[in-house]
Amino acid sequence: MSMNIGSEDAEEDAVMSEINTTPLVDIMLVLLIIFLITSPVVLKLQKIALPAETNHLLKAKPENINIVVNKDGEIYWNQTRMKNTDALFEFLKVEAVKLPQPEVHVRGDQDTRYEFIGRVIYTTQRAGIQKVGFITEPPDKG
Repeated sequence: MSMNIGSEDAEEDAVMSEINTTPLVDIMLVLLIIFLITSPVVLKLQKIALPAETNHLLKAKPENINIVVNKDGEIYWNQTRMKNTDALFEFLKVEAVKLPQPEVHVRGDQDTRYEFIGRVIYTTQRAGIQKVGFITEPPDKG
């Protein structure tokens, strides 16, 4: 027995960089044949009566209430200016009894004193609103 240590032909020892797809194709053809044979058996099961389709009306989510407080402390309900927090309370009292209750989104100018925002929050609490959120601008990604 002899052993060849030094190879004269360099191409014979080169690494094969191609993927052999023949076994993959063979397996896929076998699976395809199995599925073609078994699918009629699976489809001929027991006959059942499927339920009829019905459309149910979903309760629409109530529209959010937008309250804007500018830097001078003026309060706006959507685009309507409120005279004071008492007028805001009357509007909120009507909205608080609705089911489902709408959310209140407070937008305050960055130069607004906290006192004005605090009055709006206190008024929403008095009216019985349960969901109050603050709307802010996301920071620039620059």
